[in-house]
Parts: sequence; structure tokens; C-alpha cells
Amino acid sequence: MLFYLGKYLQAFFGPARLFQSYAVLITVALFLGFFLSLKLIPKFYKFLPHDRGREFTLTADAAKGKPTGVGIVFITIFVILCFLIMPMTITRSSILVLTWLTMLTGYLDDRSITSWGEYLKGFLDLVISVLTSIILYLGLKKISADSQVCFWLPFISSHVVVNPIVYVVICTVMLWASINTTNCTDGVDGLSATLVLLALITLGSIFYFVLGHVEIAKYLLVPHLSAGANWGVMLFALAGVVMGYLWHNAYPSKCLMGDAGSRALGYFIGVCVMVSGNPFMILVTSSIIFINGGMGLIKVFLLRFFKIKVFEKIRFPLHDHMRKNHGWSPTQVLIKFSIMQLLITVAMLGIFFKLR
Repeated sequence: MLFYLGKYLQAFFGPARLFQSYAVLITVALFLGFFLSLKLIPKFYKFLPHDRGREFTLTADAAKGKPTGVGIVFITIFVILCFLIMPMTITRSSILVLTWLTMLTGYLDDRSITSWGEYLKGFLDLVISVLTSIILYLGLKKISADSQVCFWLPFISSHVVVNPIVYVVICTVMLWASINTTNCTDGVDGLSATLVLLALITLGSIFYFVLGHVEIAKYLLVPHLSAGANWGVMLFALAGVVMGYLWHNAYPSKCLMGDAGSRALGYFIGVCVMVSGNPFMILVTSSIIFINGGMGLIKVFLLRFFKIKVFEKIRFPLHDHMRKNHGWSPTQVLIKFSIMQLLITVAMLGIFFKLR
């Protein structure tokens, strides 16, 4: 809306043309998302469910009684903000709606007296992931010059055309993994949100400065994404609302995002990784999230379905292991995990974009 308003108003007020600049829209989205989230989140504390403590976590007592499910507030702000600020297509509108629905499934579980259970949540994740995969494939195919969807991969200069079925399978696995690993990482004040924030800023910069720029994309031998700047605005809008949430979630936290926040954040990161055209980009953005939460999922999966025991001496999520076995404080976990992710991000960016 703001984009089109700028187009209309510039005939009467010249500076209004700035609202058609994606750099300006990114700035507006980031700051507006932050301040709205900062101010509005505390106003909903009394309406939100309160944490009842979680089994098998070291922070159960500290979290008990705090407002949870705050994701319903900042994800709703994010969705509304995107519709108000930037031009929309069917693909981006659908993704925003599905992001909100992913949040809603988590929020309803946060509110429920009895947990929905792993299998029901897993099934809902699967349905949303498959639907998203189809929407993304059709959307990317539509804007492609040759009506083909391609991947650009590390160490390969040419682009790889992807079969529709292969794309849907890879995208579904990516989204399901991103949702659940991000959810598992939410256990130490500020940890999940900080790691997600690093991922959002990284992806937003890649979309705006690299994939969305014709000359830079050509120089780096990656496909130009005409809608890259649009996705960049959405990513920075989400980064802004996450910053506002972190203001209240920094140790010691006053509120928790719950499944409502972590599931939606993981979903949107997974979506943007697939839109980037390189599924391995998840290693750039979310390596620590995948190690921290994903290894535990693998451990449980192998034990439950194949009776194979792995990582027997390691407690998952890994942040619990570092606190229990190595005596790290919540602040040490946050700082050290963030430093490791930053180092991985810088290294991987150099490898992915230059060694091709």
C-alpha cells in the first residue's frame, strides 16, 4: 500500500517518490516493525497463556508463569506490516497467510491444557510444507524467463534445472526441518530469537544486495531474482519485530515466544532459503539452529524407529548439554552460540559465492 501511495502522491509531493525506493521501504519496515513490536507486546500479556513449565528442560522453573505464545503478537504485526508497506503478488501473499497459519497452530498448542502431540503437529507441518512447496514452485516458474525453476549450487557455476517433484520433496523436507529445529532451539532466553535475527539479516542482505541486483548477481554467477528486493523488505520487517520481541525476551526474559513464534520463524526462514534458489543456504543462515535442535530430532528418530542409539552422552537440545555438563550460563550460551553462527555465516558466504 505504501509503495503504491508513493506512486500516487509523488505528482503532488515530490519526496513521496521515496516510498518506491526499496532501501527506504526496508528502513521503514525495520524500524516500524521494531517499535510496534516493542510497544504492543506488553499490552497483550494479560490475554496470553502462561508457561506451565516444560518437561526435560533446565529452564522449566524460570519460565513457569511467564506470558507465552507472544509469537501471535509479533507475527501478526509482521504480516500486517508487509501488506501495508510493499507491493504484493499471489505468491508472497500466500506465504504470509501460511506463515500466520503456522503461527496459529503453535499458538493453539501453547493455549491447550494438553499438548497436541508430536504426530498431530508433525502432520500439520507436513500439510503446510507441501502446500508451500507447490506455491513456491509455481510462483518461481511464473517469473522465470524460460519457465523453469533452477538451483544454483556451491562449487558449480552453471544452474541446475529442478524437476517439479524433486523441488516439492526438497522444499517440504527443508520447511519441516526448519520449523522443528527452530522450535527446539527455543529454550534459553534470547537464544532462538538472536540466531533467527542473524539469519533474517543475512538473508535480507543477500536478497537485496546480491540476488536482487542484476549486475552483482551476474558477476557472482548466480541467477538474478527480480523480486529479490521485495523479499528483502519482508525479511527486514520480520527482523524488526523480532528485535522488538528480543527487547522483552533478553535474559532474564519477561515473556516467551512459544511455539507460536518459533514455528512461524522457522517456516519463514525455510521459505526464503528455497526462494534464494540454493537449499544449502540454510547452512549459511541456520547451522547452529540445525545442530542445536536438529541433532536431537535425529537422535530421537533413530532410537524410536530403528532402536539405534547415538549421541548417548550428549544432551539435546545442545544448549541444555552446555549448561548442564559444562556449566555455561544462559548468557554464555547466547553469546558463544551467536559467535559461532557469525563465524560460520562469514565463512560459508565466501565459499558459496566465490568458489564457483
